[in-house]
Amino acid sequence: MLTRRLLTVISCFFLIGLLGAISVQAQERDYTIRGRVMTTDADEGLPGANVQIQGTTAGTATQANGRFSFTASLSPGTYTLRVTFVGYRAVRQQIELADQRTVSVGTIELQPDIAGLEEVVVTGQAGPTRRKELGNAISSVEAADLQEAPKSSTLQSLQGQIAGARIQQSSGDPAGGTSIRLRGTGTVLGTAEPLVVVDGVIVSNDSPELIQIGGTTQNRLVDVNPNDIARIEVVKGAAAAALYGSRANNGVIQIFTKKGEEGETDITYNTRIETQAVRKTLDVNMAQNDQGQFLDNAGDPLPNDQKRWDWQDFIFERAYGTEQYLSVSGASGDTRFFVSGAYLFNQGIVDQSNFRRYNGTARLQHTVNDWINVSVGARYARSESKDVPNGGLSSLYGSLTGFIFGPNTFDPRPDDLGRFPDDAIFSNPLEVQSRFDFGQTTDRFIGDLQVDLTPLEGLSVNYILGLDTYEQTGTGFIPRGVSTPGFGTGFSRRSELSNLQLNSDLNLRYETTLRPGLSSTTLLGGTFQYESEETFSAQSQDLVPISETVGAGTSSRDFGEFRAPRTIYGVFGQQKFGVADQLFVTGALRLDASSSFGEDSRWQLYPKVSTSYVVSDHAFVQEAIGDIVSSFKVRGSVGWSGGLTSIGAFDRFTVYDAQSFGGKPGLQPSSQLGAVGVQPERQREVEVGTDVSLLDDRLGVTVTYYRQNTEDLLLTKSLAPTTGFNSELDNIGSVTNEGVELRLRGIPLDGEDVRWTSTATYTRSRNEVNGIPGATGRIIIPSSFRVSVAQNGEPIGSYFGPAFERNQNGDVVDTEGNAMEKDGDGLWRPKNCNVSSNGCSGIPASAPGDKIIGSPQPDFTFSWINQVQVRDNLSVRVQFDGEIGQDVFNFTRRVGAFSPFGTLEIYERELEGDLPSGYGAAAFNIFEHWVEDGSYVKLREVAVNYTVQARGLPVESVKLTAAGRNLFSIDDYTGYDPEINTGGQRTGVRGFDFVVPPIPRTFSLGATLNF
Repeated sequence: MLTRRLLTVISCFFLIGLLGAISVQAQERDYTIRGRVMTTDADEGLPGANVQIQGTTAGTATQANGRFSFTASLSPGTYTLRVTFVGYRAVRQQIELADQRTVSVGTIELQPDIAGLEEVVVTGQAGPTRRKELGNAISSVEAADLQEAPKSSTLQSLQGQIAGARIQQSSGDPAGGTSIRLRGTGTVLGTAEPLVVVDGVIVSNDSPELIQIGGTTQNRLVDVNPNDIARIEVVKGAAAAALYGSRANNGVIQIFTKKGEEGETDITYNTRIETQAVRKTLDVNMAQNDQGQFLDNAGDPLPNDQKRWDWQDFIFERAYGTEQYLSVSGASGDTRFFVSGAYLFNQGIVDQSNFRRYNGTARLQHTVNDWINVSVGARYARSESKDVPNGGLSSLYGSLTGFIFGPNTFDPRPDDLGRFPDDAIFSNPLEVQSRFDFGQTTDRFIGDLQVDLTPLEGLSVNYILGLDTYEQTGTGFIPRGVSTPGFGTGFSRRSELSNLQLNSDLNLRYETTLRPGLSSTTLLGGTFQYESEETFSAQSQDLVPISETVGAGTSSRDFGEFRAPRTIYGVFGQQKFGVADQLFVTGALRLDASSSFGEDSRWQLYPKVSTSYVVSDHAFVQEAIGDIVSSFKVRGSVGWSGGLTSIGAFDRFTVYDAQSFGGKPGLQPSSQLGAVGVQPERQREVEVGTDVSLLDDRLGVTVTYYRQNTEDLLLTKSLAPTTGFNSELDNIGSVTNEGVELRLRGIPLDGEDVRWTSTATYTRSRNEVNGIPGATGRIIIPSSFRVSVAQNGEPIGSYFGPAFERNQNGDVVDTEGNAMEKDGDGLWRPKNCNVSSNGCSGIPASAPGDKIIGSPQPDFTFSWINQVQVRDNLSVRVQFDGEIGQDVFNFTRRVGAFSPFGTLEIYERELEGDLPSGYGAAAFNIFEHWVEDGSYVKLREVAVNYTVQARGLPVESVKLTAAGRNLFSIDDYTGYDPEINTGGQRTGVRGFDFVVPPIPRTFSLGATLNF
């Protein structure tokens, strides 16, 4: 019934608009509007400013000198010309269209808007909305900031740009994933990654593990080319509930790609080369006795012709990469176009690893008439990776895992006949890199059809049909004859994943002035979303000689198949009132249903209320503090949103597995009872904040406080054996995220030739989970080596395990009860006694029982970005960012200090007597010993750009770029990098380090040619 009424209303709108259009078109004339846009701060033409006649599709972008000219087919009358550019206040100017066919509007000057109140945003609003009208914080990043220094990943481009966003590169693998959290983690079993939307298409950013390569899984946003991006908007929390409902808990990242503009055809060619190298290696065991003989792990001298080796010298290599990008954009008549193609190749710093990406993009926009505009977009990406297993759960056949398990008492390189030594406990790292063949290939298509209608004044209708589909194939092959235990007779694996996401969205927007000083904006919309994921995998061992396929295996054959379809329906309404263009109040309701929800909780309602008040628009405020405060806005919102990522497609059912009984097929119920009443996790967020511009727009301040309460947390609870099942998924817990976000943007220097812009962000957040049932109030998070937990009163992902024994003063004690202290290398030494004396063991003692021993949650994160522009030619950009107060579980060092392996320098100290014998073995079982301070401050990026205007040549300009990334880190962490994480994008496994490739230091040179 609701759908039928909605269709009736839409049909009426269409009919009225059609009748109105017939009468209007007969009076239309072609007008040419000309002018120039300049800036008040630099008194120069502003290129790329958007000039548009409000309520129509007529408009253009300014040229390099700020001039513009475009043709509009309109009826005679009075219109409003609106000029916008990011970082400047919008200007509206009335123009009169009468008998003259060419209208000159003269020079239009834009003033800086450092608080961004006039900036137009789209995400979560179902249409363009000025930032001053919003009651919640939306962060936006423009192409100029994204592409100041080249990056191969979209999420890497956002690092340090957004307050409240924690973005981490989980490894240094060339195709490794990057994780993002917006305002903390609000789920335990589901994903905490935000929803990603590209040009209105909901796309997948999953991180599937297909071929068991450990902690280097890819996330699929790597398929999107950063060079195609025009702008990114980020909504954190429940603010996007009206449009995204049950998918909005983790926030939304909306990516807008480049489009064609009216005017001359623009051609851009970009070329780049880069080199990467490992920034830091681990200190390895080079133990020797007094005679200079190398020692084995038992402390006995090795033969004179043997020594210890640093295998990292052979595992890592200097890597090289290149990127080529070409785009063409422009317009022909009523059609605008943008096409681009790109090729990216990156070697990995782990020898034999690499990543390739091919991109093709096309967008066509056609103006049918003055009230119908159609846009079609298509983008294709093919990604290919050559992977080397490392870390994670693949310890038996990893390269870096082979290194850490050692022992490093032999040369791992092959002999003259190509045979690798087989003295490693697990794998010879170089044999893994040279003979193992693991790789993944992804073919992806993202397409959209968009229709924009403006049939009546103030009424706009937008329809989007979006499709994202990809096929990902992973293969793994280990040949016969390798030295890795358990795989000497060969191994083969093949996995295939098919992912499809479809969204169909209809949005209606009506804007009107109810009376002077009172505006109204009404939004109505509906959505249908369908997603499907299908996986198939097969593997086998004992391969027939000279064969690599799974079918050639004669034992350990295993296969699996899984299908997970899901549908989502939603309708929403939103009403906004504006008073004197100063006070704005918005209310919204979203009604959602999903095939994943239980029968009794199929429909979910999400309300939202927000307000925004521009205090500085009062005349008395301007008179009192106008010399200091340029603009001042206060805002607040409360809203509810949902999270369904914890719910599987079939969790509401009791699933039956196929079994054989007496040689006949049958079914057997799984150990988990179906959750017939399962519903999404519901989040309530309260947000208050202010946006202030000071000192004649020289300083902008944005402050936001938020508190998120996620109720109905989905957890797996244990069931009594009498039920016949072990567990059931249930809505029984809660999570709280509370924090403060601060963003400062200033212009310390604004001279005639030099302009210095400085931006700083600060985020402080607290996370706490509660409501976990059972006596312990704790659950072990999967795939964390039983180290990471969710426990009542603690942050999600806290570390749990054996701890140090302590005396009544809180001091760590050794096995004899002597107080100990930590030295600069993270080792524990007796405070007041000598290890060589009686009653002073120097070996830390373990306390009975386990407890919380650390948290990966930082106390605060920050960034500081400085950009200096010298005239129109030279720009220098420097970015620092950091995280303070989080812990890292250094599982790598734990293994390297244990005597059976003893690969790291910590065991060298034990062999040479600097540490007491048995120190490493005792510490191995005290997890707290390996929890380290993961605080860091990084010089994330330095970029220098020099632009040359090529007058009189086919090339308009050439921009030369030199950049460095991850240049150095200030930290006390003993591992490769405190930022890496074996868990990749996993929600509860954070700050866990087990020999994944370190994040490399990168240098690049590039050139951009504009024709």
